[in-house]
This record gives sequence, structure tokens and C-alpha cells, in this order.
Amino acid sequence: MKIFSSWTWEQVKREKIFIFSLLLGSVLVAFVVITLGNMFYKQAEDFSGLIAVAVDPVVLKSIWISISMALAATLVAFVFGVPLAYFLARKNFWGKSVIEGIVDIPLMIPHVVAGIALYGVFMRYGVIGAPLRSLGIVVTDAYLGIVVAMLFMSLPYLVDTAREGFKEVDPRLENVARSLGASHWRTFREISFPLAFPSILSGAILTWGRAISEFSAVLILAYHPISAPILIYEKFTSFGLRVSRPISVLLISICLVIFIVLRLPRWRKR
Repeated sequence: MKIFSSWTWEQVKREKIFIFSLLLGSVLVAFVVITLGNMFYKQAEDFSGLIAVAVDPVVLKSIWISISMALAATLVAFVFGVPLAYFLARKNFWGKSVIEGIVDIPLMIPHVVAGIALYGVFMRYGVIGAPLRSLGIVVTDAYLGIVVAMLFMSLPYLVDTAREGFKEVDPRLENVARSLGASHWRTFREISFPLAFPSILSGAILTWGRAISEFSAVLILAYHPISAPILIYEKFTSFGLRVSRPISVLLISICLVIFIVLRLPRWRKR
């Protein structure tokens, strides 16, 4: 706040919209900080409990399952989502808004509803579950089920963010590359994708973050193997806040460190 103390009245009047924005935005920041800060503060009073869960193999395994399955879901979303985002950014056609709406549906529906819908499709006699089962592939109560649930709930973040990134790439750059003899694929690989990559990376990070926090859809489709949110829910309903809180704090701490590490390259560029 030192910067504000040296401002003149004229500077305050000139920057009043930004000061007003900061004051309003601070309400949201405080909302998050107070909510999570209170949990960390309470857990600090029971630091031995946090150490105990940090070396508990059951807890560590559940967190690893959440992190690794979220990464797998993000990779699948990347492989299929980036081409879709590029297509939606570059082409206008009848029904485009319908496709964009379908992609965004997971953002709108309750997660438990998504879980029920996924279970209906991937269960033993489901439209997709039955043929997969004949091939020996089981989705329900399996690692694959966790990935499927995470993917369904988080894919809009990657597609939407990547689409906006591709839209910001000037089409004239692609046209120049094409006029110089570059193929469509080479133009995409050397012009479009690198320029849109910061947005794609942000979308991938958001997708991973959203996937790791998914609870309801995973609960219905793949209760086992137990991921971190399921374990926290199980501990909370069986033993209360005292047992579930240290696992929550540990999960948030690990995710926070990973988020910071993933965003470091962008901050350094600024």
C-alpha cells in the first residue's frame, strides 16, 4: 500500500476506477483467504495431526491417485480438445453455437447428475460400458472410471481457453505462411499453436485443477480406488472435522505448490 500513500489527489481521481475495482475485488480475495486461511490456522494448532497424515500410506496413495488421474484426464482433453478449439476458432458454420453449448454443458449441470449420466453410459450394460466390457475393459470402480469422470467435468476449461487463444492469433499470419508454401499442418505447428500456447497452457492448468477436485461424478462412477476427495468425504462422515481437515490441508498444500511451479514460466516472462 506504499504506492497509494505517495499519490496526489489528482492521481487518485485519475485512477479511481482502478481503486474502485480493487476494493470490490478484494471482497472476493478476502472470501477465499478467510475460508482457507481459517482451515490452515485451525490445523496449525494440531500440527502433529498434519504430520501423521503426511506419512500415512493410505492418504498418500489417494492423493497420488487424484493427481495422476487428473493428469491423465488433462492429457486426453489436450489431445482431443486442442483440435476442436482450433476448428471452432477458425470456422463459422451452422450449428456452431450448438457444439459450443454441448462442450459447456458440464459447467452447467450438477456434478451428481453428470455422475449418474456417466454411470448409465459406462456401467456393465451401458451403451459404451457393454462393448468395452466385452473387450475386457472395465470403467466403473476402476482407474479408468476416475479419468472418465474427471475428463467430463473439466474438458470445457481447456476447449474454451484454447479457442480464445486461437482467436487471438491473427489469421493473416497463417495466410502469409500458406502463401509462402507452408502446408496446413506446418502452419498450425509453427504459427498457430506456438502463438496460442500460453492460453492452451492456462487451459490445461485449469483443467487439471478442476479434475483433481472432482468429487460427485467420481463418487458415483468410481468410488474405488479411493481418490483424495472421496477419502476426505469418507473421513468426514465417519470421524468428523478433526480427521478430515488435515488431509484437506495436505491436498491443498500439494496442489498449491504444483500450481505455482506450473505458472512459474509465465511469471518469469512478465
